[in-house]
Amino acid sequence: MNTQTHRLLGPLLAPLLGACLLAGCGDGRSADDTRTDGKSLQAQEKRAREVADAWHGSAAAAAWSRGYYPLADTTQPPESGWHSEADKQAYETRTIVRRGKLPTTAITQGKVKWRSGSTLSRPLVAPNTAYQSFAHYNSQGPRLTVTGVKLGAMTITTSRGTAAVPAWLFTLDGYDTPLKQVAVTPSKLPKSPIGQVEQGSTGGLRSIARLAGTAADGRSLTVRATHGACDDGPVVNVLETDESIVLSASVTGERSGACTAQMIYENVKVELRQPLADRVVLDALTGRPVPYTEVSGVSPG
Repeated sequence: MNTQTHRLLGPLLAPLLGACLLAGCGDGRSADDTRTDGKSLQAQEKRAREVADAWHGSAAAAAWSRGYYPLADTTQPPESGWHSEADKQAYETRTIVRRGKLPTTAITQGKVKWRSGSTLSRPLVAPNTAYQSFAHYNSQGPRLTVTGVKLGAMTITTSRGTAAVPAWLFTLDGYDTPLKQVAVTPSKLPKSPIGQVEQGSTGGLRSIARLAGTAADGRSLTVRATHGACDDGPVVNVLETDESIVLSASVTGERSGACTAQMIYENVKVELRQPLADRVVLDALTGRPVPYTEVSGVSPG
């Protein structure tokens, strides 16, 4: 069972550490009803600060600052927009077929270019591999047809800001502008300088499944959090520093008694005091960067 509810997060004052914390409150309950109890919040703050301090000046932070990690969709639909709801549905369900074979390429490297002037060479994926990353189903009903491909570029948000990234430009039957798919692999995630804590401990911390999106102005993130059938949903607190954003996920309104065993995924919008820029987004539970994931899988490593 999946839900797509987006919860806006309101500010909370952190009494002990002076950190900026934002908590979920999107269903009409007051902030006092949705926030975790004081001891749990303090435990989350303490862990978040430990994670931020561990990453500060670490080898992992240095590796992250040099790498290429997408923070937005690596597949982009035609700029001209979809011609019909049927075509839009085909794209959303990835019901995309190809006409004929896709060409091979002798090119093995592509160069990511940031606005700062920095560049990074990354391995290039073959056109057919790129096609398979967004074309999953061949069912009855609406479908899109790929008729050709060529190498070009696309602009996406990355961990180091906006970048021009090599992309395969797939021609779609009936469209003047292509469907774009990033053509290079992300960098390997660095090893975290701090270990993971047990799920449910440390103020009820839970892992964050993935980063689902970044606002164009960098002032908010959407993360995919989890909860069960016997609670009121996920809450995500945030600790911001100059170098990192540490997210602490938990649930609110847990109830005891008989409960069905299920994992429910829910999107939570996290507002930031300052734009994301090149700060690393970390999971307080795992101590690792929160991966960006889309339909085709995890992007950053």
